[in-house]
Amino acid sequence: MPRIVSMIASATEIVCALGFESDLVGRSHECDFPPSVKRLPVCTAPRFEVHGSSLQIDQRVKSLLEQAMSIYRVDAELLRLLQPDVIVTQSQCEVCAVSEKDVEEALANFLPSPLRGRNAPKIASLSPNNLAEVWQSIRNVADVLGVSSRGETLVQQLKARVDAIFSNAKFVEKPTVACLEWIDPLMAAGNWVPELVELAGGRNLFGRAGQHSPWMNWEQLIKADPMFIIAMPCGFDLTKTRAEMATLRQRPEWKSLQAVGNHRVFVTDGNQFFNRPGPRLVESLEILAEIFHPEVFHYGHEGSGWAWYE
Repeated sequence: MPRIVSMIASATEIVCALGFESDLVGRSHECDFPPSVKRLPVCTAPRFEVHGSSLQIDQRVKSLLEQAMSIYRVDAELLRLLQPDVIVTQSQCEVCAVSEKDVEEALANFLPSPLRGRNAPKIASLSPNNLAEVWQSIRNVADVLGVSSRGETLVQQLKARVDAIFSNAKFVEKPTVACLEWIDPLMAAGNWVPELVELAGGRNLFGRAGQHSPWMNWEQLIKADPMFIIAMPCGFDLTKTRAEMATLRQRPEWKSLQAVGNHRVFVTDGNQFFNRPGPRLVESLEILAEIFHPEVFHYGHEGSGWAWYE
């Protein structure tokens, strides 16, 4: 069986969903689901202090990027000791997780180690920007692991769940929605999130399907005046997201928004759900569906995946 190292949380979830959890020998510092993977050696670490406010984290990351430095470090010596046959990484976002470039640089340090040449591990690099590409990522990992049919079965199961939600959401009233992927400065959610909003019976106002998440400003938010505001900051859980919302609440314009006045502002666990392009994007869709249309959908995610804010 292959020895697998996953450098991104969504890939770890894909590997496990395909039945290869027991073949994982290493993980990234962000891989934490299923919880049993926490037993694995950690092969990566951030180069910046991850604690602090949205603004502080944003400034630290931008400072590293301005210096042309990688946001994460890969433990090359640990990789050498683990001797993986397959390394799963990503090339979708250098800020979100360890990139393919980071892995290649770490492997270059092994010359003339057994991990080079004929025995070099396969690198499966994922780069999904929309739902169709997320499903293809699952197929790609399955292909690398030699279980293509298992990958296709998993994809069809996930798509069937999506279709069932969309079928029930097609005929409901579609509220306008602003999804926030960062709090300070403001960033709208892009990539697959606009698709999830539409599938769940909402009308997405900011961010375009298949495109990276765009920065936005307060003037845009006030002018659009969404019916729902959903906070899903990248890498933040429910508790951290709720704390960060104070930054928005302090703005004098905040109370003028209809979402605030109508108590339709929600916080979510973006780290566990919306930020990870893997199997649990279906749970992310369920979260949106039960927020938008509780009279139609109820999956029991309140309190763990999402919570009321205003």
